[in-house]
Amino acid sequence: MEAYKSARYEEAIGHFQKATQLDPSLPMAKTYLATALAMNVVPGLDTPDNMKTAQQSISIFQEVLAKDPTDVNSMKQIAGIYFSIKKFDDARTWQKKVLAVDPKDAEAAYTIGAIDWTLAHENTLKALAPAGINDDGEGNVKAPKKIMDTIKEQNAPLVEEGLQYLNQAVANRPNYDEAMVYLNLTYRRKADVDYGNASAVAADIASAKDFTTKALGTRKANEEKKNAGPGGITMDSNGNMK
Repeated sequence: MEAYKSARYEEAIGHFQKATQLDPSLPMAKTYLATALAMNVVPGLDTPDNMKTAQQSISIFQEVLAKDPTDVNSMKQIAGIYFSIKKFDDARTWQKKVLAVDPKDAEAAYTIGAIDWTLAHENTLKALAPAGINDDGEGNVKAPKKIMDTIKEQNAPLVEEGLQYLNQAVANRPNYDEAMVYLNLTYRRKADVDYGNASAVAADIASAKDFTTKALGTRKANEEKKNAGPGGITMDSNGNMK
């Protein structure tokens, strides 16, 4: 634990491995071993060593879940590892398992929405690139119909699910400004899906702009609340009372 708290993860891994060997039934040792391994996973790196470390961590978290199937922390950790190595479908699956245990978990719902937007955004850029078109974020109404039909086919399910879970995140955490940001972005992807329906595209962009405004206002309120001292006294950036 001392090595882990000091971010000496390699050393911590050795100690936790020894602890699990001495007592295989010790759940906290396995949890911390898996967590220390997860800390060594480099996001976005698909080298054999990095993927091996990721899988080791996931496997140990799954051992913990075998003893306690409702351990939300282990589920979230697995989802986080899959997300960091860009296995988005697996990450989404595990976040849904979190919600099956705790439907009020706003972060899990938010992450599913963020994954859906990421995949939809990638689909859009790939479809537009061969035609030399840049995504305008407002429905791409000038793009060829053939390209937009492809985008609609690929993104419609992602957009529908993304909006569902992002709205769920905000419903469970009304001050969730990050989720509002992704609602803005996802409505812009919905505008692509509604290509050919001018009124629907306009409504999508209006919703996107509305959530941009809400996100900015909510973020400002969150920052003010964070800076508020005892009794609601607000502090400035230098720590002086305002």
